[in-house]
Amino acid sequence: MATLSLSSSLSPSPRSFLPFSSPPQPSTLPISHLRRRLLPPVIRRTDSMGSAPSAVRASPTSGFDSTAVDALGDVSILVASTGESVLFRDLWDQNEGMAVVALLRHFGCFCCWELASVLKDAKPRFDSAGVKLIAVGVGTPDKARILADRLPFPLDCLYADPDRKAYDVLGLYHGIFQAYDVLGLYYGLRRTFFNPASAKVFSRFDSLKKAVRNYTITATPDDKASVLQQGGMFVFKGKQLLYARKDEGTGDHAPLDEIFDVCCKVPVA
Repeated sequence: MATLSLSSSLSPSPRSFLPFSSPPQPSTLPISHLRRRLLPPVIRRTDSMGSAPSAVRASPTSGFDSTAVDALGDVSILVASTGESVLFRDLWDQNEGMAVVALLRHFGCFCCWELASVLKDAKPRFDSAGVKLIAVGVGTPDKARILADRLPFPLDCLYADPDRKAYDVLGLYHGIFQAYDVLGLYYGLRRTFFNPASAKVFSRFDSLKKAVRNYTITATPDDKASVLQQGGMFVFKGKQLLYARKDEGTGDHAPLDEIFDVCCKVPVA
């Protein structure tokens, strides 16, 4: 297996996504040229693969180079319980320690409440295999504590990344583009909420219903751009990246069986 080195509202108005008070000047480029300019390279590569987005995940670490993985170690995030800053590389033993790192969308995403619930239920199996569970979400520590209290979810496994620094380093999908016009917003919303991969959540309706029993919208980040962030799942052994998966759409989470196959083959005692 190849390895790499590691050295408030859910339905905001379109205008709330715009960082400028005045709109950009209309472009005279044809629509096809506009689309090419609006879609970042990682999105264009995915689209060029046609109807088989699974090709992006042909290998356990597909799409991730050593530069991005090395940079992740220097990213600082916040401990949910205290708000204290901590570096990624200090979260687990960098020699032989095993860690499952789940990057949630944001703390107000009900699909992420479901993922957090599944991870919580799987924690005994992770523990028995000596694997540390690390869940990171977009938002402030106080938003993270809402999820932890109401789901509930173990606070000692939960971290906040309000500035999406880890997400940017790993190139996880986001719906905000450099050109802030109607066409750019359309592609951003489509990538986030109307991607075919997002339909997978409907097959888990019972699990979702259970997870959101105590859900509250107040866990949503104040930064409305954060609701367009996608997450991902990663498995490390020391400094080696063993498994990496970007979520293609909202609710498109990594199959837990894949995670177990990589790091948790020891049965629960």
